[in-house]
Amino acid sequence: MADDEGTTTDETPAGVPGLHMAVLGGGVMGATLVAAVLQAGWSADDVDVTERYAARATELSQRYGVNSSETNPTAVRRADVVLIALKPAIVPLVLDEIASALRPGTLVVSVAAGVPIAVYEQRLPAGTPVVRVMPNTPAVIGHGASAIAAGTHATGEHLELVERVLGATGLVVRVAEKDLDAVTAISGSGPAYVFYVIDALAEAGVLLGLTRELATRLAVATVEGSAALAQQSGEHPVVLRERVSSPGGTTVAGVRELDAHGVRAAFVAAAEAARDRSRELAAESAE
Repeated sequence: MADDEGTTTDETPAGVPGLHMAVLGGGVMGATLVAAVLQAGWSADDVDVTERYAARATELSQRYGVNSSETNPTAVRRADVVLIALKPAIVPLVLDEIASALRPGTLVVSVAAGVPIAVYEQRLPAGTPVVRVMPNTPAVIGHGASAIAAGTHATGEHLELVERVLGATGLVVRVAEKDLDAVTAISGSGPAYVFYVIDALAEAGVLLGLTRELATRLAVATVEGSAALAQQSGEHPVVLRERVSSPGGTTVAGVRELDAHGVRAAFVAAAEAARDRSRELAAESAE
């Protein structure tokens, strides 16, 4: 791609030469991280992925051209950055497995929900920099929202590197670890709430006489368009809502029913329940 002055530029940023990545876990989020690393400019030769199911490991290796390692210690021995995309329950076991294989200064990045940074710092060599990430499922299509929190030994440069890798997955924000439970409740669990709303709107359309296929298409497009408008306008959601709400009109009548049925309070209660469960999971993983 050429800029206005005729010089050549590349929309894909270059990875850091010689910086090797190891992705532990080849599930949906693991595959998303592999794709993000490659989009951020790293060579497939500098990426190792581990997966306990051989067929899945082969699939990822063939799809992305990355290296497939047989064991987690093998993958991390030459890694400068280790990305952990495993189920929370097995994270402590894997940390014990790789601790002796980590080189000093290796950055460990976790997307495992509910596992506190303290668990990593207690089980890995002293001084290991750790960054904890709370992503969400839209990251798989590049429209995610991820929050990152630094451990005791993680520097600003470490956070910048994580932001660079995750940039291909969508929005990335920095928070204190204490705020990750709230992040989990809003953006982590949030997609499920939005899918719930889409389903409810579609069901209402069916009850009002539309076909399910048409009602679902309209509901999805409406949520997508509304989110895009909120993003691009930068205006408060209340202002945008009021623009749709003509005095005495259909929207005002509908919103009145939402308030009467406690929909706003239900969303708050759902977020509080998700936050509390996130705290419980953190306590369980630390035991």
